[in-house]
Amino acid sequence: MLNRGEIASIVANFEIFKRKAGTKTLSTLINKFEHVPVLLEQVLSFLNIKPNGIYVDATVGGAGHSVEIAKRLTTGKLFCFDKDPDALEAASKRLESFKNVTLTNCNFGALHQKLNALNISSIDGILFDLGVSSFQLDEPSRGFSYKTNGPIDMRMSKKGVSAFDVVNSFSVEQLIKIISTFGEERFAKSISKKIVCFREIAPLKTTMQLAEVIKSAIPAKFKRRKNPCKKTFQALRIFINNELDELILGLNSSFKLLKPGGRAVFISFHSLEDRLIKQTFVKLSVGCICPPKTPICICNNEPQARILTKKPVVASAQEQLANPRCKSAKLRALEKL
Repeated sequence: MLNRGEIASIVANFEIFKRKAGTKTLSTLINKFEHVPVLLEQVLSFLNIKPNGIYVDATVGGAGHSVEIAKRLTTGKLFCFDKDPDALEAASKRLESFKNVTLTNCNFGALHQKLNALNISSIDGILFDLGVSSFQLDEPSRGFSYKTNGPIDMRMSKKGVSAFDVVNSFSVEQLIKIISTFGEERFAKSISKKIVCFREIAPLKTTMQLAEVIKSAIPAKFKRRKNPCKKTFQALRIFINNELDELILGLNSSFKLLKPGGRAVFISFHSLEDRLIKQTFVKLSVGCICPPKTPICICNNEPQARILTKKPVVASAQEQLANPRCKSAKLRALEKL
């Protein structure tokens, strides 16, 4: 249970932060939005862009990667997708000078359908830059960050159930499962109990309130390494946006869309995503799956893809220094046979 001293501390810390917080408008942020693309040179190299090719950026964000892809096309086309309407608005401004670029609001599961509607049945390459964007983190009203104050939201599509609904209505058991599964947080139980105790007094409304509750649930010696809120915020975001199921849909649909020789590039930012990508790549690249002692192959299984990255590609120390978001980025790529 939270005692009176803990509650007073949480409220006091929140009030101090609230007085310091800025009040930038969304339109101002979109106008000033700049996307520093992660692992840009590696992405371009693995996509092996053909000037007349058909390419897809499944997570256009601020269009940092898309601008460079579009520059390398002549008669080719680039199709950009994102489930976040704010990201599309920002990307459209950066890509407005390119006449061969089409932007569409949709999630991974609808990629195939949307491309078919545009008379595109196969593509030469596709990029997935996964996770939350810098824009989403920097805009307090989106509620993704534990470093800025805003409503507890975290919805990339700005539709459906929000993180506010989850932290204020889900049971302790449900919260424990979400935080431990999607955040791999060792203190999921104590964090969940603190959340439920606090909301019995008053609903959790802001990201800073939630951050203070999380901090109060973690022993002091574990707060010195990384921000103690990171894993819980990650878990809520992944759950709210159904990110892992969406990734599976993206993996499957992207491979079906690729032409023979076409390439798929995935950039992930946490182990759950990277594990799914690695497992899918391995499954697509294996040949015979008969038991080792079978004298003749009877499975007739042939590899469907060639993995281009034996190990995940990571950013150089220089790039990490210039763009801190690169630190946890892992790139994997494959080519369809």
